[in-house]
Amino acid sequence: MTDQPLTVGVVGLGVGERHVVGYRAIPGVAVKAVCDLDADHLAAVAARQGVPEAHADWRDLVADPSIDAVSICSYDDAHVEQTVAAFAAGKHVFCEKPVALDRAGLEQVEDAWRRSGKRLSSNLILRQSPRFRAVHDMVRRGEFGDLFYMEGDYIHQILWKITQGWRGKMDFYCVVYGGGVHLIDLMRWIAGEEVVEVTAMATKKLTRDSAFKYPDVMSVLMRFESDLLAKSTTLFGPQRRKFHSLNLYGTRLSFENADGPARLYRGDAPEDEEAFDVPYPAMEKGDLLPDFVAAIRGAREPLVTGEDVIRVMKICLAAWDSAESGRAVRL
Repeated sequence: MTDQPLTVGVVGLGVGERHVVGYRAIPGVAVKAVCDLDADHLAAVAARQGVPEAHADWRDLVADPSIDAVSICSYDDAHVEQTVAAFAAGKHVFCEKPVALDRAGLEQVEDAWRRSGKRLSSNLILRQSPRFRAVHDMVRRGEFGDLFYMEGDYIHQILWKITQGWRGKMDFYCVVYGGGVHLIDLMRWIAGEEVVEVTAMATKKLTRDSAFKYPDVMSVLMRFESDLLAKSTTLFGPQRRKFHSLNLYGTRLSFENADGPARLYRGDAPEDEEAFDVPYPAMEKGDLLPDFVAAIRGAREPLVTGEDVIRVMKICLAAWDSAESGRAVRL
């Protein structure tokens, strides 16, 4: 079934244009339709990418019986309605994160997905970085011994996205849902076990003089099933270039990411340290799409499964609840 023809549509043409490019590069996949709120941008992308149909209303795209799969790349607060509708129309769904902004929305998505029998995936792209994939495989082979602590921080100077862009204009926005989710997913995937308890703190210091209403820095502490602890901090305003901080500490081996070669440590002596020069980040926004298509064609789960999408969102929701209540939240 690897060459089974597949027709897709893309809703939202910010990052969604990268989805169009990604799908068009996959043999046997046709992008039939795109949709965007901005009529001029919609027409320009459709012409630039050679897409035959351009819709002003996403409902028209989702209702098309000839479309097999839909990428949801719209504003975050539209994801639930559009994803649920796509499943109801019998489509497979690849949704940009976050798939939902609250528990009620997540329950709607999960229910629609489970009833549909279709594939659900999300653009948790750090799983495609060669360096992080190599670390994941090393953990699976037991090279780290028993993991006991991890750190994964989302460090990106994009404060303007919440003070000037559409994110800050929504009724609700959480920096962990939009950024930190990447590292939380990455650590859960690497650890290969579930989070059972979450404690979080949040501050609104960088944006205190802006119209943005919500915290701009969040730190999340997670306890996994084996008593492994992990910390994830989301920073939208650091004075440095984008970086995915990932540190793993095991009884046999430690890993610390870096902009250049990462480092491996087998002890505390100089001779116990070595460079780990597997490429990083070495990934593009559309790199998970070939696997998503292969999963549809092969009737298998994608690399980022529907269960992954739901479970990592539950961790993020628990983090928000903890930051608001000042109490630990059990999952």
